[in-house]
Amino acid sequence: MDSQQFREFGKAAVDYIADYFDNIKDRPVLPSVKPGYLEDLLPDEAPEHGESWQDVMQDVDQIIMPGITHWHSPNFHAYYPTAHSFPAVVGEMMSAGFGCIGLSWVASPAYTELEVVMMNWLGKLLNLPEEFLNCSEGVGGGVIQGSASEVTFIALLAAKEKMVKDLLEANSPLTEGEIKAKLVAYSSDQSNSSVEKSGLLGSMPMSLLKADKDGKLRGDTLQKAFQEDKAKGLIPCYVVANLGTTPTCAFDDLTELGEVCNKENVWLHVDAAYAGTAFICPEYQHYMKGVELAESFNFNPHKWMLVNFDCSAMWVKNAKYLVEAFNVERIYLKDKHKGLAPEYRHWQISLGRRFRALKLWFVLRIYGVEGLRKHVRDQISLAKYFEEFVVKDERFELCTSSMGLVCFRLKGDDHLTEKLLHVVSERRNIFVIAGHFNGKECIRFAICSRLTQREDVEYAWKEFLAATEQIVSSKAKITCEVTGKKILSAELTKMANHTEKSK
Repeated sequence: MDSQQFREFGKAAVDYIADYFDNIKDRPVLPSVKPGYLEDLLPDEAPEHGESWQDVMQDVDQIIMPGITHWHSPNFHAYYPTAHSFPAVVGEMMSAGFGCIGLSWVASPAYTELEVVMMNWLGKLLNLPEEFLNCSEGVGGGVIQGSASEVTFIALLAAKEKMVKDLLEANSPLTEGEIKAKLVAYSSDQSNSSVEKSGLLGSMPMSLLKADKDGKLRGDTLQKAFQEDKAKGLIPCYVVANLGTTPTCAFDDLTELGEVCNKENVWLHVDAAYAGTAFICPEYQHYMKGVELAESFNFNPHKWMLVNFDCSAMWVKNAKYLVEAFNVERIYLKDKHKGLAPEYRHWQISLGRRFRALKLWFVLRIYGVEGLRKHVRDQISLAKYFEEFVVKDERFELCTSSMGLVCFRLKGDDHLTEKLLHVVSERRNIFVIAGHFNGKECIRFAICSRLTQREDVEYAWKEFLAATEQIVSSKAKITCEVTGKKILSAELTKMANHTEKSK
């Protein structure tokens, strides 16, 4: 393919993407294909001779598109937002077009230089303590990783090496292997699955501690866990605090956890993957109180800040712990600029790295800080709008509402909420998933797409009402406040159960 063909192909691809977003609302949010659907649509082997890009684009539309779940549809309310914007797409495209690999400063200086500046911009927007920033006189700094999962694992490995080194320097009677066998990590039972996975990958048991009734991990719970494990001869090493848990977007108490960790010389990592974007708004920065007590902090611009995947921002107070954990030198990687700029290959697992800072730069410049703050505030207001529908209907129970996530359920036994989710899923007009809150089944309704408007929230609520009528009112002849009659949830449950048994 020559440059002229590339121009034609590229322009056609851009037009296709633009048309896709112009019409995404008209597409069913979920595909209707079955597992293995592509097997019969594609040849058994790669083509012997090259094909035209026109044929490839036609197959994208006819073969690939039917199997796409439309994460950016205004009717997608599952999981969490995955950020997207046209400036970010162009930044991604240009990064791919340059085709460099940022394995050292000299391999492509702009890669490192722009990342340093972008991490300073972001850190200042979040009002992180200065010691975390590249521009500070200290030893801290920021780096862009691929995901919060990577960051949690990287911080665990750094904490592991730090603890071993500290204990050996303190003349511990244990060998390095014996120390590593006794190390323990901790987090909330509300933390993301990737947190537990980091413990598996790092050969450090991850103790998931019970959160309080509001979904928060508290300092006294952590202190008790430390004491119990130390009594068994174990060594507390690493704690992951959550600012915005996956199930309900709850916020752990950083001050309490940080004081316990600092007293015990335990690495505290803060995972703010989703909710961290909201901290660019001054009114939400109080959730970060106590962050100065942490050793590392992370959030994902690729979740809520309009920067498409992958782009995960990580800061550390002391970068030497990363370098000591990951530094492997080779003569072909050395250059005369050593010590004058960060060598980010020592801050991560992989050797090479992409130009992720470029799309971040594009988004920050084209949207501006106020544009990004407006995006966050608008999405939170949409979640509040949905919350109002829930609390006004006597049949429903509001579990939690935090940032852009609302968790709710039908009053009564869990099977009613499970049935509601099943009916909504079968209708396939919106996409939501299940959750748990204080031992009860609930439905997570997240504002995900940047295209979502109030009319889309209203549409989603009508879907829930239509499904609810099939489960409650039409079967049990129950009316609610909408028709002027209130009922007790116990009565609703009893009547619904009776109806199910009589089927």
